[in-house]
Amino acid sequence: MSTLATPRDRIVITGVGLTSPIGNNLAEYRASLLAGRSGVVEREIRYMGKVLAGVCNFDELRYQKRKDLRRGTRAGSISIYCAREAVADSGLDWAAVAKDRVGVYIGITEHGNVETENEVYEISQFNYDTKVWSHHHNPRTVANNAAGEVTLNLGITGPHYTIGAACAAGNIGFIQGMQQLWLDEVDLAVVGGVSESIHTFGIFASFKSQGALASHAEPARASRPFDKARNGIVVAEGGCLCTLERLPDALRRGAKIYGEIVGYAINSDATDFVLPYSKRQAECLRAALRRAGLQPGDIDILNTHATATEQGDVEECLAIKEVFGDCPRLAVNNTKSFIGHAMGAAGALELLGNIPSFEDGYAHATINLDDLDPACDVGQAQIVANQPRHMGRVTHILNNSFGMLGINSALVVRRFDP
Repeated sequence: MSTLATPRDRIVITGVGLTSPIGNNLAEYRASLLAGRSGVVEREIRYMGKVLAGVCNFDELRYQKRKDLRRGTRAGSISIYCAREAVADSGLDWAAVAKDRVGVYIGITEHGNVETENEVYEISQFNYDTKVWSHHHNPRTVANNAAGEVTLNLGITGPHYTIGAACAAGNIGFIQGMQQLWLDEVDLAVVGGVSESIHTFGIFASFKSQGALASHAEPARASRPFDKARNGIVVAEGGCLCTLERLPDALRRGAKIYGEIVGYAINSDATDFVLPYSKRQAECLRAALRRAGLQPGDIDILNTHATATEQGDVEECLAIKEVFGDCPRLAVNNTKSFIGHAMGAAGALELLGNIPSFEDGYAHATINLDDLDPACDVGQAQIVANQPRHMGRVTHILNNSFGMLGINSALVVRRFDP
């Protein structure tokens, strides 16, 4: 392993583990994206009745026992599945890895809502007798739960924490891991984001009160970013975790390299609790390009955050047009149209859904885009609608993610060329 890390070190993605509403590994997920397959279904939620959601269906018992599932959380279970899959995919000899040199950095939007709602409901069935309250509640609801469950399952003794960064958290998990590798705090970083949001009625109720919860007679057509007929967010669960390494370490062991992280930026709108602000988003996009040493025309694919809310989509498109409006080759796409909004997992799932473009040369489409809202114009760049677009050689992908309280993030990944 490297003995001294600096910001000049190249950081690469060497393993991928994910679960999504349209696949439980990268190959399945990518095939669904190229085929235009939606993962949005009807789901029954306490107090809400039937809602539309992106639901995962992975093997919870592949890496955990039933007693682990009873004691832990859905977010922890998703994290363990994704971390184990990423480590296996990386080709690392896990038994020989120094576990004190492994760090776990997982982005989340919120945590503890599911467990608290469930406990309150449970005691309501017993006249609110708190003796019924689970003694597992505290470890289930601490904010570091998802990352901590990973360390317990994999025997990792290095640093772990979650990054609460609203819906920018998936990107920021990667950024945190990259920085920790530069600081020589770890030699291997397990990074990304997870979400258990569909298991809490509160998030659905809040979006509905806000007038931002999607509805549609056909669940598969409910998530429709940029479309004139869009009417809100489809909440989804999921997770995507990756292994990051310094390039010399990855090369030394002959690892497969999915891509190289070359640029990133995080900033804050400082304008509103909920509404995004195109000016600050544009500044964040430019900052990521500067750090990568790139011009707007160098980006081949830009995956958008767009959640299918009326104003949110427009503000993001204004930012894209300001920065990339003179880039006719740029393919602009959206993954939430397939799976809904996976909150803390969104950035990671959306980035990794596009990484295979380095190999197959396609930009996946934005589905359900039948009538583009003129306010979502992105200039000479093109939103890829309904059918994948063949790009030829793809060299740079930019993933844009932002969230409540005005947090913005952008992450740039380059095709790996030795």
